[in-house]
Amino acid sequence: MTIQPPQIQTGNSILIIDFGSQVTQLIARRVREAGVYSEIVPFNSAEAAFARMQPKGVILSGGPASVTDEGSPRAPQAVLDSGLPILAICYGQQTLCTQLGGEVEGGHAAEFGRADVEILKASPLFDGFWQVGGQYPVWMSHGDRVTRAPEGFEVIGTSPGAPFAILADEARRYYTTMFHPEVVHTPDGAKLISQFVHKICGLAGDWTMAEFRNTKIADIRAQVGSGKVICGLSGGVDSAVAAVLIHEAIGDQLTCVFVDGGILRLNEREQVEELFRNHYNIPLVVVDARDLFMDGLAGVTDPEAKRKFIGKTFIDVFEAEAKKIGGADFLAQGTLYPDVIESVSFTGGPSVTIKSHHNVGGLPERMNMQLVEPLRELFKDEVRALGRELGLPEIFVGRHPFPGPGLAIRIPGEVTRERCDVLRLADAVYLDEIRKAGLYDEIWQAFAVLLPVKTVGVMGDGRTYDNVCALRAVTSTDGMTADIYPFEAAFLSRVATRIINEVKGINRVVYDFTSKPPGTIEWE
Repeated sequence: MTIQPPQIQTGNSILIIDFGSQVTQLIARRVREAGVYSEIVPFNSAEAAFARMQPKGVILSGGPASVTDEGSPRAPQAVLDSGLPILAICYGQQTLCTQLGGEVEGGHAAEFGRADVEILKASPLFDGFWQVGGQYPVWMSHGDRVTRAPEGFEVIGTSPGAPFAILADEARRYYTTMFHPEVVHTPDGAKLISQFVHKICGLAGDWTMAEFRNTKIADIRAQVGSGKVICGLSGGVDSAVAAVLIHEAIGDQLTCVFVDGGILRLNEREQVEELFRNHYNIPLVVVDARDLFMDGLAGVTDPEAKRKFIGKTFIDVFEAEAKKIGGADFLAQGTLYPDVIESVSFTGGPSVTIKSHHNVGGLPERMNMQLVEPLRELFKDEVRALGRELGLPEIFVGRHPFPGPGLAIRIPGEVTRERCDVLRLADAVYLDEIRKAGLYDEIWQAFAVLLPVKTVGVMGDGRTYDNVCALRAVTSTDGMTADIYPFEAAFLSRVATRIINEVKGINRVVYDFTSKPPGTIEWE
């Protein structure tokens, strides 16, 4: 399948060249936060994208390769010949310096984590927030480092582990950092990127979600033409926003399909029917496929096998429903940036696969429909903003994320009807207590997990031997990193008591204290 590039207005944008960093998409996020459109392309197709976009500036991302290796990625010469401003980050700094005649060496002390950069000289890159002589926290993640700057560059910032922490050629408007300004661990990083796009590239910062909405409506109409589209609804905000956006673009050419595979949250099916049939009057087909999914998941314990089975089965059901409505040319999904980055690179680039998401890496190779994924470049909070722009009810827009594979990846081990029923009730109790405590909107995502472990317990005067339920709650801004939510002990005790008393089959409750990284938000 070929993902068509977004058809944006050329000129008022930033091109981000991806060398495979797991956080490249955060660069795009920071640029958008500054009110400027950006597009990520892999280094091996960057020259064509550069000609198509005609951007006002270029950012080179980090990456896992070493510039000292033969055949390692490079920036297109056309970018270097263009005279445009460049911001080069980590590996981007190393390849830019190498390509311009500097030197990079490995074998030095690697630097992963917090560091302090000392500012040696004033620069428009950080004018107004970093002062000469000051030291400021940044986030490093590198093994190699620049050891000789190219002609025209000077060191304007340094750190103990990176003597060339900030290199600049002010005349050519080339700025390079060994640290990662895009991550939240560099507190002033967003300011630095904003300064680059506004002050150095001269962009106004007038890109808005309303503009994205209009652009995407035009993109959808151009891609779909007079074809028919089926949109797979999962019950989450992503697919709902995608469906409403596509319906605004093509009207009754869209049919939504909601598949009940027995892996949904409590009352999910009823809530989706209410929203789409009664509120938006969007054509909706509800398919009861519980037997199909449960029979297929029987005996399956590997997380990747679960995801791929669910992805394939969803597509099979969608294709069957497409035939019933007289055929469909396109399948629409609510795929987001974090889903894609963890599965395969958004643009076919070199980033490492973390896990397959059912609607990305889990798709079967056989596809009888083309994909329409209008949210593929957005983060979760941007999708919420788009949902509000489209007029979706706040109670729906503000819902916590829910994975496409549903409860199946919150049940490590075999998935059965009985285990789904137990987890569904435990999860509902947990979320009910969170809402009662007024904490729902403070938390990015909260859910229960049913572990493949049984423990001995005592209830009344009798012995029990039942399941363990794990509770998870995290705070995040984009889903790429997450911290655990610090519940008070009394709250967790209250939730555990309710679950054990109200959900037959659970006699022990634990809380997951793992951040992301090293863990992922979901357990599988």
